[in-house]
Amino acid sequence: MRNAEFDKEKVLRAAMHAFLTKGYAKTSMQDLKKATGLHPGSIYCAFENKRGLLLAALEQYRLDRSAEFEQFFSASESTLVNLKSYLDNVVAECISCDNTQACLMTKALNEIAEQDEEIQKVISQNLSTLQLAFAEKFEQAKQEKTIGVEKDTGHLARYFLMGIYGLRTFAQTHPQEHELKQLAEQLYQDVLR
Repeated sequence: MRNAEFDKEKVLRAAMHAFLTKGYAKTSMQDLKKATGLHPGSIYCAFENKRGLLLAALEQYRLDRSAEFEQFFSASESTLVNLKSYLDNVVAECISCDNTQACLMTKALNEIAEQDEEIQKVISQNLSTLQLAFAEKFEQAKQEKTIGVEKDTGHLARYFLMGIYGLRTFAQTHPQEHELKQLAEQLYQDVLR
């Protein structure tokens, strides 16, 4: 049997879009076929099943978001200015009400993680990695003397992560721009205190 040839990243991003648009349970193999351009047999061959495709899509999502995160901190601004830009981008995604701008981890966590231990573990690991990245950035801010040296960077990272995912969840039922911006600004100010 010959292996199917396709652009894996492109397929995974298309699958992400399908899962974000309809949710995991409501995304059929026909939806995935239409989104990815792969026949169900090719999907099964490459990913075993729809769940395997979701797991692969979550990994691609993590890679994409990690690269995006690092881009925010490649600017020559201070770490806190870059952190604020990152937070503003999260709010812009929430305000857009565009399913493709939603967070695949939040969607999967809300929909199926409780029923699937492996998916829950993958999401938890992804969030832990993001938390460590925030802690690193807060440590850099300490070195830049833009936050106090007495600050517990681990606590700040957990608080910031909680705030971001709280914003993402809140935005699903309250997408009003002024409210989301106000909450994000409060989160940022809390970090600076």
